[in-house]
Amino acid sequence: MSDQSNSLLAILGPTASGKTAHAIRLAKSIGGEIISVDSRQVYRQMAIGTAKPTLEEQQSVRHHLIDTADVDEKFSAADFQTLADRAIQDIRQRGKVVLLVGGSGLYFRALVDGLFSGPAGDENFRHQLKTQANTHGPQYLHRELQKVDPHTANKIHPNNLVRVIRALEVYHLSGQTMSDFQPTWDSEPRYNFRAYVLKLDRQYLYQRIETRVDKMIEHGWVQEVQDLLSAGYSPLAQPLRSFGYNELINYLDGRTALDTAVEQIKLKTRRYAKRQLTWFRADQRLKWVDPEQLEDQVLSINFSQ
Repeated sequence: MSDQSNSLLAILGPTASGKTAHAIRLAKSIGGEIISVDSRQVYRQMAIGTAKPTLEEQQSVRHHLIDTADVDEKFSAADFQTLADRAIQDIRQRGKVVLLVGGSGLYFRALVDGLFSGPAGDENFRHQLKTQANTHGPQYLHRELQKVDPHTANKIHPNNLVRVIRALEVYHLSGQTMSDFQPTWDSEPRYNFRAYVLKLDRQYLYQRIETRVDKMIEHGWVQEVQDLLSAGYSPLAQPLRSFGYNELINYLDGRTALDTAVEQIKLKTRRYAKRQLTWFRADQRLKWVDPEQLEDQVLSINFSQ
């Protein structure tokens, strides 16, 4: 870490922890540009429900990897790594500081540590698993994963069908579990970095989540979802099956009341925040910091070229 000018700076944290506001303030202070480390803000048509920085915020500090793909496009951690590498090179060539900001632990590690080196995919096997999930429910596949790789299964929510299928696919193709491949992440990192995780009281964080969900609804989240469906995007598109969007689709289809959908969103967002915190705690390289002390911590770093 001796060459701070060549190190990445990361501001990480769970959803609703205030990352955007703190990062924009910091970027202005240190001459930085922001790379969004968020698995949903990459989609152009999803703004309100992903808490995407406003146009004014994006104009005040240059942002990268926002509005990169359409909802019906596949976008993976590998795509993120490729585009983030390009953005880092571009930012550095213009003499700016790279500031990674977000809550996706998977995307962060894909960038700084490299990609999980499991076997290539098998479309036929994936189709078989998707058929089983449609017939028996996603919990059925999660139980199958528990049998062959309980360690990985315990880290994946039963409704996260993409990751459950991938873990089963890895075992099917290689005879090894995702956990067996995990040590490949312990090699030399791709980038030097300093990463701070915003530390908030758990109950205070949950209050922020509930308040933010209410504001999203007030600001037109339901209409955003309706517009996506009206534009012809399938409700089965992976981004629309994520928490929040899935519940509002159920409301628009008449399967649930709006109040019920909102409460489900709040519950699932709290659970998501808990999983984010668990992921960040597992990485001993990350430094936890009170948001009010973040700026002092970062400004003590020498970013001069």
